[in-house]
Amino acid sequence: MTPVKMLLLVAILVHVGSSFPLERKPVGAGAGPAEGLDVGPAGREKVQYASWDDVNVLAHGLLQLGHGLKDHVDKTKGQMRDIAAKLKSFNGTVAELGKLTRRLQEEGDALRERAKQMARREERVLNASADLQALAQHVRAEGDSVRDRVGSLERKMDILLRGASATDDSNHSTSDVNTLQWMLETQSKRIDDLVERIRQQQDKLDKQNMRLQALQTEVKQRRLKSVVMRRAEEVSRDEPVEHAVPSNELASDCHELFLRGEKQSGVYTIQPQNAKPFDVFCEMTSERGWTVIQKREDGSLDFNKLWSDYKNGFGSLRGEFWLGLEKMVSISKQAPHVLQIELSDWRGETQTLSYTFQLDGEENSYTLHLQPTTPNGHLESALMTGAQGLPFSTADRDHDLKEDSNCALQLSGGWWFGSCGHSNLNGRYQSGPTLAQRHHRKQVVFWKTWHGRYYPLKTTTMKIAPVVKS
Repeated sequence: MTPVKMLLLVAILVHVGSSFPLERKPVGAGAGPAEGLDVGPAGREKVQYASWDDVNVLAHGLLQLGHGLKDHVDKTKGQMRDIAAKLKSFNGTVAELGKLTRRLQEEGDALRERAKQMARREERVLNASADLQALAQHVRAEGDSVRDRVGSLERKMDILLRGASATDDSNHSTSDVNTLQWMLETQSKRIDDLVERIRQQQDKLDKQNMRLQALQTEVKQRRLKSVVMRRAEEVSRDEPVEHAVPSNELASDCHELFLRGEKQSGVYTIQPQNAKPFDVFCEMTSERGWTVIQKREDGSLDFNKLWSDYKNGFGSLRGEFWLGLEKMVSISKQAPHVLQIELSDWRGETQTLSYTFQLDGEENSYTLHLQPTTPNGHLESALMTGAQGLPFSTADRDHDLKEDSNCALQLSGGWWFGSCGHSNLNGRYQSGPTLAQRHHRKQVVFWKTWHGRYYPLKTTTMKIAPVVKS
């Protein structure tokens, strides 16, 4: 019963009760001229009272009204309790949102602080680069001055030599000539020293520029890291990892060929996104299709190549080869990839290493970013790239991290060199486990954390494939 109906019922009952007052009869008295009517001496009619039945009806109605009101009050209390519980839950949600907002603000402040620190580091590196350039210019100017002085001495020496030939004072002329020769040798040595200093300063300048590029890349990666991670999570939730592709189109990599039903290893033509078609060697396993990017097996191919060769690739896909850095970038940038390295020695033992794989473009010197898939892997540490990664180096493009040295010249071939002594799978091939001559020992194909610095490996294979999520 609604409150409006209850109020109407109360009003009706009150009205009825007021119309019929209670009947009062004297004990033992009979009825008057009319039932319930008492006429006084003056003939005036007295008040008529309601019967007890009417009173009972009224009381019963009031009782029902009280029960209805009680039920309504109980129901209202239950609704109020539900509202209070919902308000409490809402307050808890608001508190959690407040905590999340504060945490996001703190993370944003920390990220801005790291960006400021990186900007300060970048400014220091730029200042150091400017100082190095000024020093290099000063050294060059000094070298030009020394050359002018040497030229003047050479002219004086020619004059003295001509004068000595015209006179008979041979002892005096011989002494002057010896003195000039000594001065000339001294100046030549100074010139050589200055040229070496210039070369060293230039190398340091190149290193500083490379580190500056690495710092700039790290700043960009830190700024975009959270966005990329969220995007990856959205893609993994909203899209299937493996998509079927129409058979009349070229596959983007070997794993897509595997998904189409190709189970035989061999040479295939693929076309990554935004790239031209090219041939690759696909190694098909029971789980995925691998794109082989490097293979060494018999030493039939010389890997001591320059930057353009490693950029575009060389060798035979059915023998020894290097696929090419540009092709590796076009394949790996389509999705997160895994790099697997397989090594074998001359005793028949093998090792397999696995990393998460990311390769930058030529604008960042094909910097390699790796993380081992197994934590604290000892063997994998020979190619640990760290937060900034390792740029690729060749004899004509020195991007390694070692000061005053070109690792590609010392070790042969092109590789992601750190300090020259941890790994080089593109070095000089050594047939057999016997160590080569002393000056060739550092140039062999080696993996330091397996058999040491000077043990030549027998075979190597590098291959990549998209991450397959379970």
